[in-house]
Formats: sequence, C-alpha cells, structure tokens
Amino acid sequence: MRKIWSAVLLTAATGASAQSRTDTIKWIQETSSYYDLQYTAAEADSAVESMREFYDAYRNLHGRLAVNALPYPFAFKPAPVGFKMPQPAVKKANPLPQNVSLPQNREDLAFYPVGQLASLIKNKKITSVALTEFFLQRLKKWDDSLQCVISYTEELAMQQARKADAELAKGIYRGPLHGIPYGLKDLFAVKGTRTTWGSTPYREQVIEEDAFVYTQLQKAGAVLCAKLSLGALAFNDLWFGGQTKNPWNLRQGSSGSSAGSAAATAAGLLPFAIGTETWGSIVSPSTRCGTTGLRPTFGAVSRSGAMVLSWSLDKIGPICRSAADCALVFAAIKGTDGLDPSAVAYPFNYPAAKPVRSLRIAYAANYFDKLPRESAEWQALEVFKKLNPNIRATTFPDTAYFPADIMNMVISAEGAAAFDELTRTNRDSLIERQDKGFWPNIFRASRLIPAAEYINANRFRAALIRQMHDFMQQWDVVIVPTFSGNQSAITNLTGHPALVFPIGFSNRGNPLSITLLGNLYDEASILQAGSAFQDATDFNKKHPPLFVGK
Repeated sequence: MRKIWSAVLLTAATGASAQSRTDTIKWIQETSSYYDLQYTAAEADSAVESMREFYDAYRNLHGRLAVNALPYPFAFKPAPVGFKMPQPAVKKANPLPQNVSLPQNREDLAFYPVGQLASLIKNKKITSVALTEFFLQRLKKWDDSLQCVISYTEELAMQQARKADAELAKGIYRGPLHGIPYGLKDLFAVKGTRTTWGSTPYREQVIEEDAFVYTQLQKAGAVLCAKLSLGALAFNDLWFGGQTKNPWNLRQGSSGSSAGSAAATAAGLLPFAIGTETWGSIVSPSTRCGTTGLRPTFGAVSRSGAMVLSWSLDKIGPICRSAADCALVFAAIKGTDGLDPSAVAYPFNYPAAKPVRSLRIAYAANYFDKLPRESAEWQALEVFKKLNPNIRATTFPDTAYFPADIMNMVISAEGAAAFDELTRTNRDSLIERQDKGFWPNIFRASRLIPAAEYINANRFRAALIRQMHDFMQQWDVVIVPTFSGNQSAITNLTGHPALVFPIGFSNRGNPLSITLLGNLYDEASILQAGSAFQDATDFNKKHPPLFVGK
C-alpha cells in the first residue's frame, strides 16, 4: 500500500511518465471498487492531484498524534427534532427500609441490598469502616477465583469510610449511598490510581483527573474499594491479568466488557459497581452473571474522565442486584459537569413514578413468538401480566434497522479515531488478542471506512431515531427477550434506556435475563416495572452458591 501511495504522489508531484500515471489511474479505479464506486479513467485521472493534497493534510495531522483524550467537537443527542424534555416531577422521598438488623451470620451482609445497608449505616448499626473492611476482605478472598480486580484502592477507601462515619456522628447524612462501598470499571480516571483500560499498553497509566461519575459518588458519600476489570479497551472479558470469571460457573468468562463490575456484584464482593456500555457491555455481563443492570439514556451521565471508545455510543450505568438499587445509584451519578458535550441534565424521580399497574406496557410479539412457550421469557411475561393485566402485544420495529450495518460502521470508525495513537505507534501489537475479530485489526481495517459513508450511516441513524421514538411513544415500557433480533443495536444507536435482570436459569444452571426498554430520559418507568417484578419473584435474590455464607 505504501509503495502504491508513493507512486500516486510521485506522479502528481513531478508529472512522471505517462505509463506511471496510467498505472496510478488504474489503481484508483480498482481501489474505488472496494467502496462500491465506479470511476471512469477520466474521473480517476482528475482525482490524482486532490489525493495528493489530502495525503499532505493527513501527514500534517499526524505530526501530532490524536490521543484518546483529544476532544471531539460534535455532540450526539438522541432526542429527535421537536422533542421536549420531561418536566420536573413532584419530589417524593425515597424511604429506606425500617427495622433492618445485622444478620446472625455476618457473611450474609454480602448480599444485603444497598437500601438495607444504607438503613444499617444511617441507624448506626454498623459503621462504614466496618462495612468497607468487610467488603475489602471479600474482594481479596475471592479475586483469585474471579480475576475481577485490577487495582485495590484500600487506603482511599478507608479514608472515605472514616469521613462518612465522622460526618454521620455530626448529623451529616448525604443519602442512601453514604458510607456504602462500591467498585469502578477501570476505564474511569481517579487521581493517584492507575487507569489501565484493561490492556497492556496502558497498564501503568495514571491520569491525574477525577472522572465525573467518581466525583458524583464522592458527593453521595460512597466508598471506592477497587477498580474493576474490563475486557481490553472495553471488549469482552479478557484483560492483561487474565479472564474475569462468571461466579455461577468458574469455567466460563463473565462476558464483557463490564466484566469485573458484574462478577464482583453478583458474587457479593461489593454492593454495586459502575459499568459502561457501547454495545452490550452492561447488558451482556449482567445477563451472564445474573445481576441487574441499567443502561441509561445516552447522555444521562457525563463521561468526562472516562476512556472513549465511541463518542456517540458510550453510556455509563450501574450494575446492582436489584432495580431498586439501580435507582438509588442512578439518582446519584446522573447529570453533567459541562465537560461532555453530549451529557444533559433532566429530572429523575423514581419514587414518584407511576405504579406498575398504571404503566403502558407492551411486549415484542415478533420476538416472543419465536421462543417456545415454556421458555423463561414467556414465564416472565406471565408474571408481568399479573402485575398489569393491560399488557399488549406489539411489533418491535426490527426491520427499521437498515440492511447496511450502521452500528458496525459507527462503532468501528469512532473507535479507530479514538485509538489513532495506538495504531500509529504500533503499540497495538501489545493488546491481549491479535485475532482478526479484535481491536488491533478492527482499528486498522476501520481506517479504510470513507468519511462520507460514516456520515451517511449517521444520517440513516437519524431516521432510525425518529422511527424508534415514534414507536416507543405508544408505551412506557416494552418487554423484549434480551438478545432478540436487532433490538440491542437499534436501541444503542438511538440512545434508549434499557434495564436487564434475571428471570431464571438454563438447564446448565446459568442465569437467564429479560430486558425492559423505555422512552428517552424515562428510566423511572422501566425501573418501576423491574422492581415490581423483583418484588413478586425471587430470581434476583438467588446468589452463586460458591460465594454464599463463606
């Protein structure tokens, strides 16, 4: 390729022999065919000098490597033209459970919901220091089995726990996350800690910045115990320390890329953790590990201080053991600091959400009808019908996803740009996987996606956003089998929120899940519906046996 480009440039610059120019014209014609274009000889001839000019511009840009932190000046917003943001809801308190007692077997604390732990701390039945020490011990005991921790933040955790206890002694209570331990996916910067992005080229990286989500949790009084594993550069569950395991089956990976966040939460090593999703990275590990994961509306949480994979797709959300816990955590982390141009502030008042019986709920019949009636998904739907007898069948607009793979073009082009420096310095050879389907090759191949095709993919995406918005406006909640059809690609492209949670187990004992989709900026409805389901069932209250009572 380099020799061919040299020939093009030499011909354009010096007016070399007629034969050289003819060869160059043929090369341009042959290359354009890979982009589904047909250039005549005259058209290709006219392009030679322009290609030289573009090449010079590229070389000038490459004089300064485009590192991951270099901002992108355009902000993707999922709301279609004419969309009106929700108005502030009437505020209503989110009461903590009363009369919560410490368990006789202290190890049972590992699986207490966040709300119950908050009640214990607020009523001074346990200190944040004691709770933090308890979860640090569990992390250290089981990390060898799960390979879910990249860095412990023990000194910082104990400082934050002591501060939480001191504030409470003075009558200062920050809310339900006050003094509660948690973990961060290790693509969020925290001053004084490594931020490795799960991959060898960055394993010693220290970013002297505090990510927005971390500062929000600091304000809420939460205690950071560990930075958790992610698949290398947010892909699957393989990182430079090994493969993060599924607590239900240690012979199986936990899926990814929020691998450690889901595994640690499912195993009771932490009450909750923060994950991210570009395409499936909260939903997939939550399904595999049997946790409850909230993928909020795109832009709900500022991504400042977070690794960029895709400016128009990356989302931040909580991974917990219940929808109610997800609501508590999301309430604390949502918002913007003005440093992420796609992030917006909007009201979230989960306690004031409609009761599940009043929600407009539908299920995607075109997906469900492909499943056997005895499947866990159909059984879960029967539970929902008891909670809300007015549930209706609908057809999810799966065919709205154009034959061209919009998602693949968008995520690949943006990822290649975000990691331009990694490719150009050849440090991509250090990444954990080197097969054709992993980042090094994806980034290299994606450099050949024409800018015009990327832009047009996003234009078709705008039409998809309008169609999905019009469909969702009929409902508050749409129930879908988690991995059905194109819904995951569609809703990640359109930015719609999703809640995934366990609904049973396969014949091999692996957790199964279902997904609730909501309208833009309306996480409250799907959380309300999910919480009602979990109050009526015990699937989310089952825990991997290896980690219980030990």
